[in-house]
Amino acid sequence: MPGPVSPLPRSVLVLGAGLAGLRTVAELRARGFDGEVRVVGTEPVPPYDRPPLSKELFRRTEPAWLATDGLGDLTELADDLLLGHRAVGLRADGAGAEVDVAAPDGTGPRTYRADVLVLAVGAHAVTPPGWHGVRTLHTAQDAAALRAALRPGRRLLVVGAGWIGAEVAGLAAARGCDVTVLEAAAVPLERQVGSVVGAQTVPWYAEAGVELRCSTPVRGVRPGAVELVDGEVLAADVVLAATGVRPATHWLAGALPTTPTGAVPVDAAGRVTGGPPSVRAVGDCAEMTTPGLGTVPGGHWDAALTHPAALVAALVGDEVPPTPAPYVFSTQLGRDVALVGRPRDDLRVLYRGDPAGREWSALVVDDSGPAPRLVAGFTADRPRDVGPLRRLLAGGATPGLDPGAAADVGTPLKKAVLT
Repeated sequence: MPGPVSPLPRSVLVLGAGLAGLRTVAELRARGFDGEVRVVGTEPVPPYDRPPLSKELFRRTEPAWLATDGLGDLTELADDLLLGHRAVGLRADGAGAEVDVAAPDGTGPRTYRADVLVLAVGAHAVTPPGWHGVRTLHTAQDAAALRAALRPGRRLLVVGAGWIGAEVAGLAAARGCDVTVLEAAAVPLERQVGSVVGAQTVPWYAEAGVELRCSTPVRGVRPGAVELVDGEVLAADVVLAATGVRPATHWLAGALPTTPTGAVPVDAAGRVTGGPPSVRAVGDCAEMTTPGLGTVPGGHWDAALTHPAALVAALVGDEVPPTPAPYVFSTQLGRDVALVGRPRDDLRVLYRGDPAGREWSALVVDDSGPAPRLVAGFTADRPRDVGPLRRLLAGGATPGLDPGAAADVGTPLKKAVLT
């Protein structure tokens, strides 16, 4: 094994060549780290942006390369870049980490050692056991196959009315596909934004030419057909399972603590809870817990972009920056939406603007104290509220609000905050 971990390690191995892995390496170099950096990535292509895979499914036919977008070039930043390679084993303790890596041709595995290992292995799309003939959308290869399959006139069934399901449904309908979305919950986005706000998105589906069927759980999928729990069978040319992702950590085999969903539990600096000091985790594979925010699952672009800054700062002995508020953006059936913070279904929703209209925001407030406190915010075609929400909720803050001023769309949100 390598020598003891020092305050300034001399070698770092990053597993994962996506956004979180790239930003980890870029932060290391930006903070003056001149030691050895090796990056191992499962996909055989350079880092690319995942949001356009669904948001721009038909308009963008090539990956949005992160190097072109100015987020860093691993070929310049890393000393050794191994694309198309797969980690298959890990051993780590206070002295460092060893990772067994298999090559694309199946040879190996070869063992690589480092003072510090950063897990940025991301996640993979999941489908329920026994489903066959179903597509998912998580990689550039998935997007290319789905794009080719969704020709005008084809019937698409989307299972899941979450972020990805709604994005693809709207685009496919606009392309001339016959689209139906099946959602087990009572409203779209129930788990993500809560039932009250999720219900406001229901009319968007019909407006976009999409049939939405909520409270409709699926029993199984076979090529060309979806069977519902009530026995009804729906025919389809294409079935997309938009049923979520799971951290790509199955290969760890008990080498690190993981949650029931397979995520690696970490603090705000990426240190593994109950794990060896030589390992950090960030991005989709991590579940972060902080005093202000509580437990925040991975799985979103903004976390992969911003959280590596805190991880690297702690690694090189710099001051750890505050944790940004959880943030998700999406294009839902022709509307640009954003979610900031972590809403709860037991809290009150205060609207800025009419949710039956085009432009509005929903503020999730906690009334348990002497004044309402802002917990989260959802915006629909109202980008002017997104920046203030991100600033007000940063670091787990829950500022007090003047309800009258907060509900007034003409009052800037920051002026509705009680001082």
